[in-house]
Order: sequence, then structure tokens, then C-alpha cells
Amino acid sequence: MKKTHLTDTRFINLELSGIILKGLKDAGFDYCSPIQDQSLPIALRDRDVAGQAQTGTGKTASFLLATFQRLLNDNSEKKKYPRAIILAPTRELAIQIHKDAVLLGKHLNFNLALIYGGTDYEKQLKAVQGKVDIIVATPGRIIDFYRQKAFSLDNIQVMVLDEADRMFDLGFIKDIRYLLNRMPSPEKRLNMLFSATLSFKVSELAYEHMYQPVMIKIETEEVTSVSIKQFAFCPANEQKIPLLVGLLNSHMPVRSIVFVNTKRSAEKLADYLAVNGHKTALLSGDVPQEKRQRLLADFQENKVTIMIATDVAARGLHIPDVSHVFNFDLPQDAEDYVHRIGRTARFGAKGEAISFICEEYAYSMPDIEDYISQKVPVHKVTEDLLPELIKPVPRARIPRKQYSSGKPAHRTHTKA
Repeated sequence: MKKTHLTDTRFINLELSGIILKGLKDAGFDYCSPIQDQSLPIALRDRDVAGQAQTGTGKTASFLLATFQRLLNDNSEKKKYPRAIILAPTRELAIQIHKDAVLLGKHLNFNLALIYGGTDYEKQLKAVQGKVDIIVATPGRIIDFYRQKAFSLDNIQVMVLDEADRMFDLGFIKDIRYLLNRMPSPEKRLNMLFSATLSFKVSELAYEHMYQPVMIKIETEEVTSVSIKQFAFCPANEQKIPLLVGLLNSHMPVRSIVFVNTKRSAEKLADYLAVNGHKTALLSGDVPQEKRQRLLADFQENKVTIMIATDVAARGLHIPDVSHVFNFDLPQDAEDYVHRIGRTARFGAKGEAISFICEEYAYSMPDIEDYISQKVPVHKVTEDLLPELIKPVPRARIPRKQYSSGKPAHRTHTKA
């Protein structure tokens, strides 16, 4: 976390126990971000908080630290479990929250459970049946376990709802209300809600299921971060892949995400990049959960530095040091553009967002520029950015495994 992104408030000046401060120090956190500075003093006094802030501004640490402190303050001789539940809209976000909780709470004797669909059913079921202090979960599977009477919500002291606006987008609000209505009444627990926008429907949810929440908005003049350098190219459709390879070769991104609109486009692009020497990870909606987690781990550990993704990855991924985002296909929804490019320039870092205004999706750019209230500069497509590429043989003709190394495979390609 960079100092330019922080306030002058230090964590040691807040009402946090020494054992929590020790975890913060080990993680390298000293000063609060704006959302932490405004929300933590309130939540640490057991007041409910509904907070609005851009993604990547430290919302997760805000609710984790307040949750830790509330549970530490519990002096009950015989504790009843679970004691806190954190709900997230996507498994990727739930996994990241759990990872941050392990990091920041490394000196705390809390048992954590991570619950999401797609994998490890019996393992997760066993976890919630034990003495678990904090459950981090997506709505679907946690409701499944609750209906099996695997655990009780009667003793919840802290309820956190992260990315509440996304909960509405994905149709989870009925499930959320089902869970909230089975917890102790709002005045008997600490409630925290965080969202990129405190829209009318999100605010209504807060007032319905929280106890006199304090509304906090971290306002910014720009819809997109000023730390993101945005520009675009206008390639013909047949120039898009060569242009991407040329930009990858010239910019040499530390870590980049390439967004496409369809799985077919993602697979074609992955094949081209593979035979032209770029190892990639491909993330789309039908990738099995175990493989998805392996791909994300490879990306975070720099075993793979280019991720090709459909919009399944536009929200909920909190991956540090993404230096470049490429909109290979412009999104058809202007709000998705903001979520996509928000994967770079996180926690005060700088990043670049490069978009292709191609023949197929050019109609999206006027709506995007209206939404972000700024023009995206257009650069010229020059010959030096269009290298001659090796053309892959169609997937149906060769085993998929030949494309996994990122190196040209023997007799699998021709000159384009």
C-alpha cells in the first residue's frame, strides 16, 4: 500500500488490541486508507456502518479489523458458534477475503471457514459443523448448509455484506434476506455493509437489516481512478490479435488481464498467444472451480503473467500488481468498463488500460465516454505494432495439451 493513497491516521491510534496491531505491522500496514479512516472509529464503537468506496481502497481490512475487535471483546465464558459471518457475491472475492483474514489475523486464535460452491462440499460441511468463529461465504452454499441444520445463526455477533450492489446484480438479495432474518435482531449484532455505490436499493437494504447505520461515502470526482492511464486503438478486426501481441512485446507488462466478450474469442486468442510464445491463463464461466483456483494461483505467483478473461473476472478479483488491462473486446455495458480497468492501479499504484475500438464493438465507446465523463485518447495503429504471427492450427485437429506450455508446438502452426 502506497503512502500517496493513505491518510495521516495510523492504526496504532485507533481502538485496536495489541494482538491485532501486531498482525497489521507484520503485514506492512501502518496508515489508514480513507475508507478505513472514516469507518473503523465508528465500527470499533459497535456502531453499524454502510460504506461506499471504489474498489481497491481497503474496504476488506475495514470490516475484518472491526470484526476481529468485536470478537476479542466477547468475554462470554462459554462461547457459541459461529460468531461472525461475512457474505460475498463471488467465490473469488470470498477466497480473497479469507486470505486477507488469515494474513491480518495471524496472531489471533480464531477458527475461519471458507464456504463457496463448486468444490470441497464435504470438507466445507465439516468446517461449519465445528467451532468456527468466522464464516466467509457466498450465499448459495451457506444456505444449503444452514437448511441441513449444519450450524446455527442464533449467535451471530457480526454480519458483513461486501459488494452489496453486486449482490443485487447477481440476484442474491432474496438469499441474503433469508439469512439476515434468521440472525439475532440488528441491534444485537454489529452490521457492516460495503458497496461501490450506495444506491437506493442498497440503502434500503441497509436501513431494513441494520441498526441506525452511519452512511459513509468516499467521494471521488472521477468515475475511474486518476492513477489509470487510459487510451485506445482503432484496429480492423484482423489487426486485433497482431496489435495485442505487438503491445505485449513493446510494453512488457508485469502482469496483465485481457478482457474478451465471449469464450470463443478467449480460446482463439489463447491459441494465438500460445504459439507465439506467450503463456496465458484462460478464465471463463465454465472453468471448473479447482482449475479456476489453480489458474488464479499461477497468475498471482507470476507463473503466468497474462490472463485472458470474460467478464466473470471483472468483479471480485483482487490481484496485486496488475500493470495493464486490455479491453480486447469493448464491453457492451459502460459500467463493466469501469470494473474491468479497476483491476489495475489498486491501492494507489499506477496502471494502464488499453482498449481496442474494433469494427464489431465500436458502438460501445460513446456510452463508455459518457459514463466516465471523459474522452479516451486514441493512438494510431502503426506498422511496428503489427508483427507477423504464427497461426495456430484449429483446436479440433490437435490435442489441447499442446497449447499449455506457451511455446510453439511441433507441426502445429503455419505462417499467418
